[in-house]
Amino acid sequence: MDARFYDGLTAQSHAAEVSVDGDTLRIVADGREFIWRLKDVSVEVEADQARVSNRRERDARLVLPVGAWTPMAGDRLAEKVSDRRRREWWLVGGLTAVAAGVVLFVTVGVPALSGPVARATPVSMEERMGDNINGQMSHLFPACENPAGQRVLNQLGDRIAARADTPFDIRVRAVNAPMVNAFAMPGGRIMITGELIREAETPDELAAVISHEIAHVEQRHVMQAVWRNFGIGMLLDLVVGGGTGAGQQAVILAGQASELSYSRSAEAEADARGQALLHADGLSSQGMAPFFERLAGKGKRSELDEAAEFLETHPDSVRRARTARAAARPGRSALTAEEWRLVKSTCAVEDSENPVDRLKRRFGIGDDAPAADQRLEVRPN
Repeated sequence: MDARFYDGLTAQSHAAEVSVDGDTLRIVADGREFIWRLKDVSVEVEADQARVSNRRERDARLVLPVGAWTPMAGDRLAEKVSDRRRREWWLVGGLTAVAAGVVLFVTVGVPALSGPVARATPVSMEERMGDNINGQMSHLFPACENPAGQRVLNQLGDRIAARADTPFDIRVRAVNAPMVNAFAMPGGRIMITGELIREAETPDELAAVISHEIAHVEQRHVMQAVWRNFGIGMLLDLVVGGGTGAGQQAVILAGQASELSYSRSAEAEADARGQALLHADGLSSQGMAPFFERLAGKGKRSELDEAAEFLETHPDSVRRARTARAAARPGRSALTAEEWRLVKSTCAVEDSENPVDRLKRRFGIGDDAPAADQRLEVRPN
């Protein structure tokens, strides 16, 4: 039998003769005899080796092939090997069940809970959250400098929001950002990028985008997305740990606020409700379908890289365009010709600084920052 005994006094192993006598395990190694009571023995199996130890002599151990140990050990000691293997399988099964539970909670539980939690969120809390995020986003995407155009945008937002059932003071702001997009934040703040304003061909297209975002605010979709992201983030922190400085946290907060995406049902709900808000004010809702169709077409032909940003955070644009076209109604134009001219000139001067570079400069994150900080991505809704 190829058995090796370690006495725990030195690192040297000794060839050993092993036998079982009644209730004891007898080990003879290097001219010395060791008697272990079977009730004190434990067995661990690794690959094809059995590692036998004694709880009263923790540093000593006997190593021998499993094939040699099992027939010699008899039923009582063989059960120790089986019990160990069963415990290992139970452990594997338990860890698998926990992993499956985590995945199920992230994919089903968190989204399901985000709706009730969002609706239960106090208005004052959501407004404070929105003010905080807006402060960070202002460093990321500075406001366009044309006050006349900004005023027209706010007036249009006020008209549409007056038809919405929401406690929030809706505020629409045009910002310099290198993508075609619009996104709502907690508390009723809505950002429209200069690239989206330039891409819109008619006032009705812009009004459709604004009404869509107002509908997200009204239906508390924004807070649902916030709580969903927050819940998943908390879970990941519990699983993998981590922590950053205050500056990096602010960068991440602003980036996550602009990455909020909605489910297909939420997008469909915002489309339908947005059109209803336009109808309630007597405005045309015929701008939504052509805007979605044009961006979807450009995204497929790669004619407009920024279109991919809008399509990624507003999925199913082609299908939604068909639905919007079927529900569209004629009505008044959202803006006069002069108002439209002012809006189109709101972001006439494009800010060329990369948003991530702007945030790094703002929070003092230099080129020698950890690699994780250098990979920050900003992809607004």
